Amino acid sequence: MSDLRQEFIAFSVKAEVLKFGQFTTKAGRQSPYFFNAGLFHDGATLGQLAQFYAQTLLDSGVAFDMLFGPAYKGITLASSTAVALAAKGRNTSFAYNRKEAKDHGEGGTIVGAKLAGKVVIIDDVISAGTSVRESVDMIRAAGAEPAAVLIALDRMERSGKDGALSEHSAVQQVSQEFGIPVISIANLDDLFTYLSNEAGADLGAHKDAVAAYRARYGV
Repeated sequence: MSDLRQEFIAFSVKAEVLKFGQFTTKAGRQSPYFFNAGLFHDGATLGQLAQFYAQTLLDSGVAFDMLFGPAYKGITLASSTAVALAAKGRNTSFAYNRKEAKDHGEGGTIVGAKLAGKVVIIDDVISAGTSVRESVDMIRAAGAEPAAVLIALDRMERSGKDGALSEHSAVQQVSQEFGIPVISIANLDDLFTYLSNEAGADLGAHKDAVAAYRARYGV
């Protein structure tokens, strides 16, 4: 698993999906790195990304019957992961939601397979946990069971504002709130390990900034 995690970080850097510098997060923090899965936007990189998702899910040992991708990024992630799983001998169905209910044709907000059994929610990251909560509500409303959340990168940082930071990260809060595991392909510790091993390269210069950020906001 550690090798897979390091491969994923290296892949994300090469694809320029994981960048270093100064970025403002949704929480208003100045982060020394930024991960944007929306930049996996060609066939080759999306296919590779799906392989990482599929292998991580299989390695986790979580029992599941289908995948669910919350709109919008989760739609592509769930569908491509289903393709990758099928190539590994695990054919599984998937579904996703619309932001607005369709009032013609089949109607409703859910597209794809009927939500049933144990469902894994697939997304890129967890910030406030809003899309996960909405997904869990839809899955349970259909009589299915949320089995896990699978994300690309766990930033491992405490939620809240300076002076009132939570003891837990958004990922930990989601896991505790719904009683399900949150699985990540890689996390902040893996990112720091990668930068430490790249000390002689240009990327190694960002290690101190990431370490300071982790010390301030990390869990």
